Parts: sequence; structure tokens; C-alpha cells
Amino acid sequence: MRYTSLFKSLTCGLMACLLISITSADSLTMNAPDKIAPKVDIAVQGFGLEDVRLLDGPFKDAMDRNAKWLLDLEPDRFLAWFRKEANLEPKAEVYGGWESRGVAGHCLGHYLSACAMMYAATGEAVYQERTDYIVDELAACQDASGSGYLSAFPGGQKAFAEVSRGEIRSAGFDLNGIWVPWYTQHKIIAGLQDTYRYTKNPKALAVCTRHMDWIVELLKDLTPEQWQKMLDCEHGGMNEVCADMYATTGNKAYLELAKKFYDESVLEPLSHRQDSLAGLHANTQIPKIIGAARIYELTGDDKFETIASFFWDTVINHYTFANGGNSSNEAFGKPDQMAEPMHDTTETCNTYNMLKLTRHLYAWHPTAQYMDYYERALLNHILAHQHPETGMVMYKGFLDMPAKKGFCHPTDSFWCCVGTGMENHTKYAEAIYAADADSLYVNLFISSKLNWRNKGVTITQETELPAGDMTTLSFSCKKPTELTLKIRKPAWANGMTISLNGTERISEAMADGYLMLKHTFRNSDVVGLKTSMKLHRSTLPDKPVRTAFLYGPTLLAAPLQEGQMPPLLVAGSEGDILKSFTQTGPLAFTASKVAYPDGKQGRKPEDLGFIPLFAIADEPYTVYMDVFAPDQWKTQQAAYEAEQQKIRELEANSVDILLIGQMQPERDHNLTSENSTVGQFNGRTWRHAYDGWFEFDMKVLGDEPMDLQCTYWGSDRSRRTFDILVDGVKITTQTLNANKPDEFYDEIYPVPEKLTKDKTNVRVRFQAHPDNTAGGLYGVRMLKRQ
Repeated sequence: MRYTSLFKSLTCGLMACLLISITSADSLTMNAPDKIAPKVDIAVQGFGLEDVRLLDGPFKDAMDRNAKWLLDLEPDRFLAWFRKEANLEPKAEVYGGWESRGVAGHCLGHYLSACAMMYAATGEAVYQERTDYIVDELAACQDASGSGYLSAFPGGQKAFAEVSRGEIRSAGFDLNGIWVPWYTQHKIIAGLQDTYRYTKNPKALAVCTRHMDWIVELLKDLTPEQWQKMLDCEHGGMNEVCADMYATTGNKAYLELAKKFYDESVLEPLSHRQDSLAGLHANTQIPKIIGAARIYELTGDDKFETIASFFWDTVINHYTFANGGNSSNEAFGKPDQMAEPMHDTTETCNTYNMLKLTRHLYAWHPTAQYMDYYERALLNHILAHQHPETGMVMYKGFLDMPAKKGFCHPTDSFWCCVGTGMENHTKYAEAIYAADADSLYVNLFISSKLNWRNKGVTITQETELPAGDMTTLSFSCKKPTELTLKIRKPAWANGMTISLNGTERISEAMADGYLMLKHTFRNSDVVGLKTSMKLHRSTLPDKPVRTAFLYGPTLLAAPLQEGQMPPLLVAGSEGDILKSFTQTGPLAFTASKVAYPDGKQGRKPEDLGFIPLFAIADEPYTVYMDVFAPDQWKTQQAAYEAEQQKIRELEANSVDILLIGQMQPERDHNLTSENSTVGQFNGRTWRHAYDGWFEFDMKVLGDEPMDLQCTYWGSDRSRRTFDILVDGVKITTQTLNANKPDEFYDEIYPVPEKLTKDKTNVRVRFQAHPDNTAGGLYGVRMLKRQ
């Protein structure tokens, strides 16, 4: 099977690797020295990627696969539309997917970041050659355009000129007709910054500075009200990169710009410790919080610390699934309401950004809880989103019931999670270790070699984790060095023992969750760690029977047959489902005679196998499944089976589903509108149009009768009368006037067969009556008529 080679890499012997010296300055998140130091206490510093080399194991394998893909990609194809927008002849055909659409250019920024970090992580000059070439080309584009402007999406200069004049239009994911332009600008600026940080190319900073100055000039006359209207459109982490440029250059205009990229609707409630996240597009928000964390570090303003810390606590404790990811259908639901819907779960970009935020909070308060989360997300989401053979990466849908991973095309996808995916597998070394003046923190158990330059100490970590329980830390010292070694005791550990040169040492976890060993280390000293692992469960707060299984830090998945629904499990007479598990390999288990594959107790229970989620490639699978104790199942069987049957019938009859108000689904359905806006209520996203309209494509079956199902909030009222048209023909007039107070409900509209006959899709339009509002619409499906 495809995961066999990955299993082998978990238990193979480890080789030492060559350390390549690259001069760097100590810093929280950057390798190049800054002009502006943090104004707050940074308790621990991370090590640069050039100071840590991965050794053989699953993370090194993932980095190697990613390295090959980066070199297969062609810079001139990423640059094609940058040159076109600068009136220069493209040197190659633009890539497909998102790079040939309205978000063109975002992956060039990610590619710059990935190549710059891969250079730092490996020392291989070929990656620096890539970044140098791209920087030269971007400088040529600026020279040709006569300004600092850098963009690849068509119509950008016209749209930005309108914004500069205060003529601002946005429906959430578009700004003056351009798909998330500031989101794309964030990626370009971040790529240039990373190139400067990791490769020390001064031209990258010069190009970035010229571009930043263009932005300052562009937005200088906007009023506060115009700023907030502009920020209705997703704008990535513009506040973060502006703050970073202030730190790098000392130019206060960039800090002021960072503070203006402040979305009051989201950040103000968080600053007062209010959770208002329900229904929001999840990854739109996380970069804003990272920017708040960076502004806190550079200004000491406690308001921004509150935003960052409260957001992290809220998301981790109330919105996070077993793999460390969050969101369904790309959005936050209600807090602690995660069981339904489990569709398009845990977008990878979200976790990329949550890990970035975690590194900031950990630097302020180095406690084990941050690295417990970091480990879970890194192992079970980031590693799991890469194909274990091809190196291609996944967008979302990890925990759907059932799930099947969908990986990108190497040259014709370039979704957001492809861009962050290029970076994910270059920087596994980023958080393995940290240090203060006299202590070394061992945060993650990943085979690696650390060169602690200013101490003259090299530490080689060799670990069997996650497949085995042993880890060793071997010291090489230029001279005897007194250090305090702080080793994270994982929250999943059933126990942890430490030995020094073969002699067990007594050590208990401190309040920060770390085991502490103080010693004068000498050449050839070896610290041994034994971390006992056990099976344990993770359940959903709103549906405790819905269960995921982990072994130590590793999230397990049950491979399924094509078309098979997730089985339900009924524990044995003891009621403890874990007693049915037998370990059959390093990270493989079988649950014996507890699974009902068809979701019913209609026949004898069967065995169910489990392997790591990160080892799954192309097989269908499930991570979550419903688990009952025998007595519990007797009382709930009828209701459960009826509920599951209803869900199966709805899915079987659904020809098309539009997740209204969500960026990618609306793009996929070619939604257009006039006087239309989106918003969130009660954990769901809506769209409406006042004195206007919105319309979209829906798939149909040309030889079967179709029904259109629309979801509304039953308390909506007051001038909400609108027509629904299919291919220009009105099929109904709907009035919302508190039709079903305080609940969501569905209306079914039969579509005349003559409108769908011999067609594969139709155009559905919601048209408001004069001085009325069409919607709000909370969901729409095209169904086979029953």
C-alpha cells in the first residue's frame, strides 16, 4: 500500500547531515537584523532554519518531496502576468488554476517564501538563485510601470485608483471587481520580506520598500469610514507585513499603515474578550490576529496582546478538531457546535496560520500547552496534507464522514492551500527548539541536529516518535557548558522518564509543563527520554458519541471501501471501546468485532483497521465515527438510524450544493450580483440584495425533475419580497415575514421540467422587488424530485 514506505521511514536508522554555516541575528521570527527591537519581553528565542538540520524521518521525507516540487516549478510562469500588467512581454505561459484567475500572483509570493526558507533549511544555492531571479524580474516590472506597483491580476491599477479616490465597493471577497487584492498583496510583500530575511538579498528589501511606499501613498487620503468599508474585503495579513516592514526599516509610516489595517468588526470584540467568530470565514480572520500579535510586540499596546491571546484560547478550546484544524465549509460554526455539518473540514491554510500565531504566543509565555497544540497540528494536519509519494498537497475535507483526500495538480491548481503548502514543508525545523540565556527548550520530538552557535554546543536528536517511545539527545561541546535542559512533557504522555549517560534522573514537570535537567554538559553526554504512549479518544463537545482515536500524538484513521459510509462502533460488554483495540504494527491497530459497516446492527459486527491519518493517500477513510456503549445503543438505535437515513437520502438526492456567502463555492458557481452583501448570523453565512439581485449557476439533471431547496431564517421580516428565476423565467415569488420564528427552515420550489430538459446547469437569480430585499439566503441545493 502507499503508506508502507512512510511506515518504514518512521523506524529507519538515522544519518548525520552536514551543517552549513549561515550568519544570522537572534530574533523572534526573522533571520535578518531589525532596526526596531520588540517593546515587550520576549521570553524565548527561536533558532533560525539555518541552525537546525532535519535528519531522516517522516518530516525530512516530506521536506525532500517538497524540495523537488519547488525545483520543478518555473519562476517565469509565476511571473507571466506580472510582466503583462507592467506592459512587458511574458517569458512563459501563466500557470493554470487560481494563477490564471482574479487572485493571480498570490502563489509567486508563497513561492518566494518557500524557496528562501528552503535555502536556509538546506544551504543549497539553487533556491537562492530562484529568489534572486524573481526579485530582479519584479524590479524590472516596477521600472517598467514607473512606480512601486506590483500585481498580476488584470484590472488592478484601475481598481486601486478607484479605492484611492474613496470609491469603494466590496461584497466580502471582492474589492472593486478584483478578487481579494490585498490578500494577494500580502503574499507578495511577505515573499519579498522572507527573501531578504533568509537570503540576505538587499534588492528584495529595496523592491519591497518601493512597493510599500506606493501603498502608503495610495491609501493616505482614505477616511476611517472608507478604511472599514475597504476592510470588508478579505485582506490577509496586511497588518502583519506592514508591522514587519516597520521593524526592518524603522519607517514609522509602515507602523501607522499596520494600525489602519484594523478590521473593527472582528478585532474590537476580541479586544474586549468577546467571541463573535460564529459564521465568519475562518482563515480571513487568523492573519489579522497574527498582525495584532506583531503590533503588540513592536508597540507594547496590551490591547493587541488581548486580541491575540483571547483569539487563540477561543479557537483552540471551542473550534478545534482532533487534527488541530478548524472550520467546516471554511467557516467557524457556533462555539462547541462541531458535529454538523462535517463538510469541507479543516482548511489547511487555517492551521498554517494558527501555527504562526502559536509561535508568537509561545515566545511571550513558553508553556507546554502551546507546543502540545503545535505538535498535534504539525503531525496530523500539516504532514497529513501532503501526498506521501507525489508531494502534492490538499486543501480541505480531512475529517468529512466519509473523507477522501483531494490533492492538487502540480501546475493547474494553485489554491490558497497550495501556496501555504509550498511553505509548510520547508520549515518543520522552526519550533523544535527554543532558548533563553541559559536554557534550551526541546519542544518537538523530530530527528534533527541543532547548532547552538553562541554556546558552542551541537545537539543531535534521534527519535523513534511517533512510532516508538525512545528519544536521545547527544551533545557535542567545544568546552564544558552549564545548561538547563527543559524538555516538554507531552499532554498525551502516559509517563516520561529521563536518563543522563544511562543513569535515570528524577524529574517532575514544572508548572510550565517542562521537565528540567540542569547539568554541565560535555562531549558525548547523552540524554535519554522514554515517553510512554497509549490509545486515547477525542470527542466532539456537542455530540460526545462522535469519536476520533489517537495513539500518543498520532491521529488514527480507518480506511474504507469506495462508497462505504463510516461505520458505527458499539463497545463490548464493558462499555470501553479501547479494550477492543489490538496493536498490529508500529502505528497500526485493529478494533475487533465492534464495527457495523452499514451503520446498523443488522448483522454481526466486524473488525475495523486503523492507520495514521498522515499515512493515508488515495483511499477513502474516516477519522470520526459514532461510538456507543451497549445500553446506550439500545435506547438510541431507532432515532440514530432514522437521522442517518435522512442524511443519506438528502445527500443521495442532492445534485448540487452552493455554500452561499463562501468565497470558493461562490466562485465555483459563477455568482454575480448587484447591491448584494454577505454576513453571518447564528453560526451561518447569508447573502441578500437590497433593491438588487444575485445569481449563480446550479447543476441539474436534464432527464429528471428538479426541485430548488432554499434555507431561510424564520424570523426575517420587513420588506423582504423577491422573485426567484431560473434561466430568466420566474418560478416563484417569496415573501419572508417571520414565517417560522427563531428557527432555520427550508422551502422547496419545483423547477418546471422544460427549464432543465437536456441541460447540465441553469442560472438561478434572486431578484428583489423595488425597495425590498432578496433574502437572506442561508443555503441552496438542487435536488432530484421525490
